[in-house]
Amino acid sequence: MKQPIYLDHQATTPVDPRVLEAMLPWFSEHFGNAASRNHAFGWRAEEGVEQARDRIARCFGALAREIVFTSGATESNNLALKGLARLFRDKKNQIVTVATEHPCVLDSCKALEREGVEVTYLPVDSTGQVDPDRISAAISDQTFLVSVMAANNEIGVLQPIEAIGALCRQRKVLFHTDAAQGFGKIPIDVDRACIDLMSLSAHKIYGPKGVGALYLRSGRPRVRLVPQIDGGGHERGLRSGTLNVPGIIGFARAAELCIAEMEEESNRLLALRERLWTGLEEGIGGIGLNGHRQQRLAGNLNVSFEGVDADALIPAMADLAVSSGSACASASLEPSHVLQAIGLSPELSRGSIRFGLGRFTTEAEVDHAISVVCETVKRLRLPGDGRHQYNA
Repeated sequence: MKQPIYLDHQATTPVDPRVLEAMLPWFSEHFGNAASRNHAFGWRAEEGVEQARDRIARCFGALAREIVFTSGATESNNLALKGLARLFRDKKNQIVTVATEHPCVLDSCKALEREGVEVTYLPVDSTGQVDPDRISAAISDQTFLVSVMAANNEIGVLQPIEAIGALCRQRKVLFHTDAAQGFGKIPIDVDRACIDLMSLSAHKIYGPKGVGALYLRSGRPRVRLVPQIDGGGHERGLRSGTLNVPGIIGFARAAELCIAEMEEESNRLLALRERLWTGLEEGIGGIGLNGHRQQRLAGNLNVSFEGVDADALIPAMADLAVSSGSACASASLEPSHVLQAIGLSPELSRGSIRFGLGRFTTEAEVDHAISVVCETVKRLRLPGDGRHQYNA
């Protein structure tokens, strides 16, 4: 068994060999700039990009022209929120979002607040889900956007995006979802869920880092944005910058593989997740599951360990690559904003570990993880701590 064992698939995923194989020719043989319109090298690169655009769009029921390529979900989220806010600057000024969103959404909202935009941050229940009725009550005649992630990056909880999309459509408010964690793992159809804008990232689905996309509905309603990057007018003027052609090719291949294998892979990951949870539950007391028991990503398990600090637990488990929360906020010394939002105490928040299972995770690796975690927690706990299980 190769060690350390990688159990942090919400942070990033390894590039699937099939994806790498599809990308390789575009680094050397087909190396042209997709914006070079005067010769065959540019034409071939452009052709590859447009084919990839169509292949990605088909994965969630969209049209090729509705896909804007970016560097990843962080840029897509910034473009969606800031681009819309600056378009609506003199018309409407309210965004409705959720307290457990990814930092790039929350920080974008805070930046917009400094520009005079009013942002309503809705709470979640103890499972991490937001009540659509709260969203409906928060929408006013000044609301131009509701932004709710499809799946949470820390606790894996799935939000009711179809219900949220339906009420947004009814109230004539645009609906954006950060689907970086959900796309490729749960079925998403932009028409069925009434999604108007959607952010995606390739490296969460066994594709390369540094490439993502923003879906923008092209009709009923047609979504327009103020560009946030000035330059050569690439991507129909919405996102200037030379396109990452190999990355885009890899993104398309990764997306297609995830869609094709979604049901089988979800069932396999669910079995592994339950194996991990059962092993931890039986092996040590004083643990709690963070997030919804059923409505969560199949490969996500976020566990609180009573009487243990994750900052001590993680280094003590050198065999395991796990995390205590969002990779994008790992430098922060503050307890997870997501765990605080679902009601965990600072102590339990600091004793929480995120296990992210993925495509190449095996039963043997899960069993080894159970053994390592149980042994380490027992060793680090003070006498008398964690004698009874609790429900987080």
